[in-house]
Amino acid sequence: MQEGILEAIYISAKKGEPVKSVAQVHAVPGRGLEGDRYFLDPGASAKDHKADREITLIEVEAVDAFCQEQGIKVSPADIRRNLVLRGVQLNQLVDKKFKIGEVTLRGIRLCEPCQYLANRTLPEVLPGLLHRGGLRAEILSEGEIRVGDGVDFIQEEARE
Repeated sequence: MQEGILEAIYISAKKGEPVKSVAQVHAVPGRGLEGDRYFLDPGASAKDHKADREITLIEVEAVDAFCQEQGIKVSPADIRRNLVLRGVQLNQLVDKKFKIGEVTLRGIRLCEPCQYLANRTLPEVLPGLLHRGGLRAEILSEGEIRVGDGVDFIQEEARE
């Protein structure tokens, strides 16, 4: 059952560089998103891998609510998450599997706002996006993710 839609994809080739909007991106388990600053080279050691850096997501509704509450204008690109979704409650996806287009992901933990983000935008993002700053996820299957893809929840079978 489709639960939401992917509105935007952002990647940044190097830390500190502005994010770039792309129409699609290739996701690789254990490595991340091709072209993104956290994408691991094939020769990287296991200690270099951090599953919670493979892909980040945010709800456009959270960004809109934050802007309305603060009376400011911040774009989803300013928040620096890879995927911007509409119609999905990301906090509910911690420890859950879901698909965006042809790629299966697993939510790892909330992606809380950090001091780096506050320094790049506004100090108000720290309290304003607390517990609604997005989701860090692990890529479980390789494939393309495209703007306009649906978000589908995967029902896991009950364990006996």
